[in-house]
Amino acid sequence: MKDLAVVLLSGGLDSCVTAALAAQSHQLALLHLDYRQTTQERERLAFSKIADHYQVPQDLRLIVQADYLAQIGGSALTDRELDIPDADLESDEVPITYVPFRNAHLLSLGVSWAEVLKAGSVYVGAVEEDSSGYPDCTQAFFDGFSRVVSEGTRPETNIEVVTPVINMKKSQIVQLGYELEAPVNLSWSCYRREDRACGTCDSCALRLRAFEEAGRHDPIPYLNRSI
Repeated sequence: MKDLAVVLLSGGLDSCVTAALAAQSHQLALLHLDYRQTTQERERLAFSKIADHYQVPQDLRLIVQADYLAQIGGSALTDRELDIPDADLESDEVPITYVPFRNAHLLSLGVSWAEVLKAGSVYVGAVEEDSSGYPDCTQAFFDGFSRVVSEGTRPETNIEVVTPVINMKKSQIVQLGYELEAPVNLSWSCYRREDRACGTCDSCALRLRAFEEAGRHDPIPYLNRSI
């Protein structure tokens, strides 16, 4: 019997490949966060389809409602008054699509569930090197959170925060996904649309560039593949 791992699964490319990695050595428990983001329904569908692909039982699937993140606001993903901008992959500034401190909330939920399930690890598909530059997607952030986990759980609890793709280029993640036969065709990354990916937001641009650099054709539908 494989050890249990909680995987934080948004339904995007990076979390899909991270789930595939975790599945090599662990039984999966999948956690998804709804926080009234712009593509909430489509992301939830991606989560469900990926969970079905790995035959994860219903009692090991958890969808958490976190509407409070939309109430807090401060991000174009949760505030409908803010426009989601076109991609600027050369910018060094934190983009307006950053949801303030979201990964701390997500990790807290994952660790809480892992402690209840007696899982030994929480897998996170965060990427630092080739990403939008969110401050809660850095190795330093996850190292710090790991210390919080150690201090804030039962003495007998030993939960490792695992970030297997954090130092990879997105093109390497794409290639790894194909090597692991991850269902990347079921994933969804667009910030704007739920029918066809826009192709021009930051997340779409990073994904399209990664597939191009990996010499692969992204299998999801796009309105625009010019980036």
